[in-house]
Amino acid sequence: MQPQTQQTQFQYLIGVDGGGTGTRVLLVDKEGKELARASAGPSGLMHGATAAWRAILTAIEQAFATTGIVAPDFKEMAIGCGLAGVNNKLWAAEFVAANPGFAALVVETDAGTTLLGAHQGKPGAIIALGTGSVGEVMQADGSRREVGGWGFPSSDEASGAWMGLRAINHVQHVLDGRSPADDFANAIIQFCGGDKDAVFAWLGGATQTKFAQLAPLVIQYAPMNAKAKSILVDAGLEVEKMANALDPSATMPIALCGGLADAIWAYLPEKLLQRVTKPAGDSAVGALILVKSQFMQS
Repeated sequence: MQPQTQQTQFQYLIGVDGGGTGTRVLLVDKEGKELARASAGPSGLMHGATAAWRAILTAIEQAFATTGIVAPDFKEMAIGCGLAGVNNKLWAAEFVAANPGFAALVVETDAGTTLLGAHQGKPGAIIALGTGSVGEVMQADGSRREVGGWGFPSSDEASGAWMGLRAINHVQHVLDGRSPADDFANAIIQFCGGDKDAVFAWLGGATQTKFAQLAPLVIQYAPMNAKAKSILVDAGLEVEKMANALDPSATMPIALCGGLADAIWAYLPEKLLQRVTKPAGDSAVGALILVKSQFMQS
């Protein structure tokens, strides 16, 4: 998305990684020295522009509080935001229009900033696994292509929400008597309130974020429960499909990113393990690379 800027001298640069579950910010000074990191609630645009900015500003306030520096006016800061939901042009336009006064603002998908951070702006591919999921590749000529990222529940394969949806389906089968009870299902039931009626009530308010909150239980029980393990094995196969679509030639580095990357690593197919790498930097770092490329060119 085109940057929004005014002519000014930036005292601070801010990189934002905004997802459906949480927001992470990275604060640096005008020389590029890292000052602080902080986090807040979700700022994915599916929650609305107002909620997104509220979370981002909360995290920025915490970052400055950590440093002991009195935060200056927004007009002295440049901010880059990698946000879930930017592919929805209406949501993105609403977010930019609600800029609370930052002198420079550039908005990108969270996949785009994750890609920049993972390979430090160099060619490569990423598969990001968090509340949602998406894959993106950048070729040597700078062209980019995305795989997945169509949104929950129709897409976001191997994501936390995807795992949670399958976990709750297992619970439904157990409660109906279609599958035998197990400790995994019981843990999900307890998380949702303790009985069938509570599960119904939980489902009535279930969002992508709430489904993703079940993912830690899937991961916890996978070593000892066949159903939980099958969810992660299937997630690994979905990651492999994304990798093959991003890089059919199997010649590019593919960084596995996001909060669930480490948990899924052990369940990736053997052939894929030979191709994946750890990211060099995260989405907030990528957002800063974006800010610098847009506003700090000599």
